[in-house]
Amino acid sequence: MNEQQAQKIERVAKMSPINDKLTEMYDMQTKLDQRIITERGISKTTDEWVVGLTIAMESEIDEIRREVNWRWWKNSKPIDQTALQEEIVDVWHFLLSLSRVVGMSPDDIHRIYMEKNAENHARQSGTSEKEGYEVSK
Repeated sequence: MNEQQAQKIERVAKMSPINDKLTEMYDMQTKLDQRIITERGISKTTDEWVVGLTIAMESEIDEIRREVNWRWWKNSKPIDQTALQEEIVDVWHFLLSLSRVVGMSPDDIHRIYMEKNAENHARQSGTSEKEGYEVSK
């Protein structure tokens, strides 16, 4: 990523109202995490938190999968959009907790996302410096 792209990402990150919503969600999750840790007397290392939270996310992803018709050998069922969306939000809960555990603030999440999104676009257009993303013409 060049300096101009980095400056644009930083500018957008600072003025984005979505970041306010992310901060609100992050703060709410931090309060919930603190409540659970305090009320249940939980003490874990960073390694233990990362493993536990990623297992929890895997479990929630499985619940998402169960809400859709992925089994080609079964008859389709109507998708319960509300249940599907609730399972996705459960993943968000654990993802926000994981972000906090590894030291990411809402601003960090937004900034790193913006940088990685720009890199992913560069990969698709063949302008990335990463090996293996050259575009065949």
